[in-house]
Amino acid sequence: MNETLAAQALNILHDWVQSESLRKHCYAVADSMKHFAQLRGEGADLWEAVGLLHDMDYERHPNLEHSPTEGHPSVGVAWLREKGWGEEVCRAILSHADYSGVSRETPLEKTIYAVDELSSFIVAVALVRPTKSIHDVDVRAVKKKMKDKAFARAVNRDDIVRGADELGMPLDDVITNVIAALKADAIRLGLAGTGR
Repeated sequence: MNETLAAQALNILHDWVQSESLRKHCYAVADSMKHFAQLRGEGADLWEAVGLLHDMDYERHPNLEHSPTEGHPSVGVAWLREKGWGEEVCRAILSHADYSGVSRETPLEKTIYAVDELSSFIVAVALVRPTKSIHDVDVRAVKKKMKDKAFARAVNRDDIVRGADELGMPLDDVITNVIAALKADAIRLGLAGTGR
């Protein structure tokens, strides 16, 4: 039996990324991608693979200068192309970085952008709950923390708002769906909480 794209992507992620926190970020984004694919009747396997691979090269090539052709995500995409990964996947990964110069056209491309920062942010909200559980996070808690500029300051709030906008979904709905996606994988993400 052929391995699913998501299973192949998970192996690639584990080869490229040693950092547990970056791996968990990719799992969370993949969970969100799979959830949105199912909502839209799209290919969940492909969407999950994009989520797993979107930051595969970030640890080795962080690209803090935001070069459109060097570093993250160009290095990972060049490698994926070499290995025969399709253009749909490669374009989606490039499009999640505003500086790559690749515009977001398809639902896949718009979704990876919408859930990338938001998934990280919601994980951070869960981790500051007394229970450290995603099960104790709701839209209100997320929106409240978004207003707190000192909280998870690396997360760009404008990107989160713009992502929902590009998806054509109210931000509250995007947040609700990402929370649901992360709840389904709480144990792997380390968000099942202290009492579970």
